[in-house]
Amino acid sequence: MYIEQLQKFKINLGSYLVIPLAFLGLMVYNYFSTQGIDTADMMKKMTKVIGVNGTFTMLVAPLAFLFFVVLFYNKFIQNNTLRILTTSREKIDWKRIFFSFGLWSFITIATTGISYYMAPEDFVLNFKPKEFAIFVVLAFLLIPLQTSFEEYLFRGHMLQGLGLATKTRWIPLVVTSFLFGIMHIANPEVEKLGLVIMFYYIGTGLFLGVLTLMDEGLELALGFHAANNLIGALLVTSDWSAFQTHSILKDVSEPSANIQIFIPILIIFPVLLYIFAAKYKWSNWKEKLFGTIKPIDVEEFETIGK
Repeated sequence: MYIEQLQKFKINLGSYLVIPLAFLGLMVYNYFSTQGIDTADMMKKMTKVIGVNGTFTMLVAPLAFLFFVVLFYNKFIQNNTLRILTTSREKIDWKRIFFSFGLWSFITIATTGISYYMAPEDFVLNFKPKEFAIFVVLAFLLIPLQTSFEEYLFRGHMLQGLGLATKTRWIPLVVTSFLFGIMHIANPEVEKLGLVIMFYYIGTGLFLGVLTLMDEGLELALGFHAANNLIGALLVTSDWSAFQTHSILKDVSEPSANIQIFIPILIIFPVLLYIFAAKYKWSNWKEKLFGTIKPIDVEEFETIGK
């Protein structure tokens, strides 16, 4: 019902094109404008001028601001509600958000600890109490807004709009996953590791899309994405990553595109889907992922979210 519930309103499907096209245009411009430029080196120079925390804020704050742009557009242009953009349930389920956030935070901390134990030479202690304390405040303020913007844009606004337009579930799932991956194409990681890293980004988008469709809401995706970026930024940074941060550790190993890129997609994400499916008793996978968007009558509208 996450997509179907919008049939209750008179939706102008053209209104779903404005924000995605504007954002994608910005991404295309950003990509071509950085061709031939060593983005990692550019970020190093920026860091020398305004500092690590200043650079982090400069990169993340615009995306955090766009979160409010999406909500404003949803409320005042499309006459929609935050609840409908977020979930098919009667109200936003914060327990789902916190469960997903906590689960992925635990896994991220555990895998980082294992990596450090297995190859301590790949890391150096980067912890500076004062700078770290300031970064913690900035990270908790900005990163959840940044990740929420991406979720509300791709798994909310775009997935719902494409679902209504195509009357399918699989088309918005595939398209939004691909576009989510393409959004990261200008990241320093892509320059360092090559286009093979795009499999990880697109695969992550696919995983988040499956979460949204199977759970009939954004809550699990919101929690996972926030934990992935926030906890990761607090724990580890590197000279070639998109986020330069005052983290606890710094990865000084030479990055390479190897089988590790595919481990989350092929192993970890399927295990997470199994855990979520068991906890929330998901069923009817074929219909929820590949079924059509069917008209629903007035009586069904009254039961949405209950």
